[in-house]
Amino acid sequence: MNVVVIGANGQLGSDVVNAFAESQDNVESMTHAEIEIGKLESVRAGLEKCSPAVVVNTAAMHHVEFCEQNPEQAYAVNAIGVRNLALVARDLEATLIHVSTDYVFDGKKNTPYTEDDAPLPLNVYGNSKLAGEYHVRTINPRHFVLRTSALYGKHPCRAKGGRNFVDLMLELARTRGRVRVVNDEFVSPTPSVDLAREIVGLSRSNAYGLYHATSENSCSWYEFAEEIFSLAGLDVKLEAAAPGEFPAKAPRPQYSVLENRGLKSIGLNLFVSWKAGLQRYLESGIPAPAAL
Repeated sequence: MNVVVIGANGQLGSDVVNAFAESQDNVESMTHAEIEIGKLESVRAGLEKCSPAVVVNTAAMHHVEFCEQNPEQAYAVNAIGVRNLALVARDLEATLIHVSTDYVFDGKKNTPYTEDDAPLPLNVYGNSKLAGEYHVRTINPRHFVLRTSALYGKHPCRAKGGRNFVDLMLELARTRGRVRVVNDEFVSPTPSVDLAREIVGLSRSNAYGLYHATSENSCSWYEFAEEIFSLAGLDVKLEAAAPGEFPAKAPRPQYSVLENRGLKSIGLNLFVSWKAGLQRYLESGIPAPAAL
């Protein structure tokens, strides 16, 4: 099967490329150098030459503060760029698998969000990603929209300075011995390799639609850090940060836990618990952190 991965050099995109290659698919990796999703002509030229059966979009502008300060750029990539991909994929009769975010919700529900819950983003990033979702769902009938949460992986995330939360916690533990983390924001930490495996599984299906796709169960960022240090065998003084101690320039949902109800209903939920995913990530070896 011919597969095109957009954003192929990113944290998730790199793992998606590897997962399809391991499944013996023909994978075309596309980065910003090969395709500019904000320009329809670039998208059409890039995809037409590949004749893809599946297009996977992992490209996004997801630095929350930058999006808040630069809404035009955020919408150009996260909404208009996604619209361009949906249009061309539809014309090529290709399936579009698009990765979205838990930030489409306001976090006030306090129980896991399902695909039936009405989105209500708090910031420009969440609104731009939600707009992208609607473009995909209304333009290309062959689509999977996957909302995920708190991704981390071995490949650098450029928008976050090359470090994910796990790597950052390990570095802080080894250099400072004392770490303060918020204990009032809840997520489902998800290894990018697990989401990549789910994407490959769905590409073999025609159960098109909107799905939540995260590790099972949830935790606060403090509990996440606590488990990281425990599994890594590090003796570190972990403290809960006071509310508002780390002020953000853009509002964020305090509770953005997703329930994979849709995937379970079709028998394609491949995710394990967040603790099991973290243990596997740590056991596989952590690369040296990228420089800021």
